[in-house]
Amino acid sequence: MTLAEAASRADELAASGNEKELAQLRLEWADEVEAAARDADYRARATAYRALGQFRFRQKQELLARGLEDESPACRGSALISLELLSREHPGVLNSQRPLLHRMVASEHENLAVRRLAVMCLRNGSPQQDTITLLRGLSDDDELDGELRRSAGKVAEALRKRAPKR
Repeated sequence: MTLAEAASRADELAASGNEKELAQLRLEWADEVEAAARDADYRARATAYRALGQFRFRQKQELLARGLEDESPACRGSALISLELLSREHPGVLNSQRPLLHRMVASEHENLAVRRLAVMCLRNGSPQQDTITLLRGLSDDDELDGELRRSAGKVAEALRKRAPKR
């Protein structure tokens, strides 16, 4: 079984609520995930960063943070997908990476797909005003990609609705 296949199986176990088998699979594959994340080949690293979310490896947040700062857009994208998945049930995972996500979203030099994934991740975080303001600014920028603008606007509105009333 490859890491990608094991990660897919882990995702199935997590979705079905089979925590005992998921924990066993995590134990078996933890070292492999760590090794793949250190591989020189960006494809192996991308697989490892994606696997972090599929395995629901919340305890490997440092490794996930390394993926978010990887030189490869594919690796950053895979780490963002895992971050989004992990933050659905545990927003604190995302909130600890908020400054980096803000930089990704705001950077004109960042890969467009990575920027959109970062916007989607912010949806699961707490509704902080700085995030809402950043996303609204993106949604109003006529020079940006239309899909990025729409996504930013939707996430900003969703966060605004969840924000405590003042």
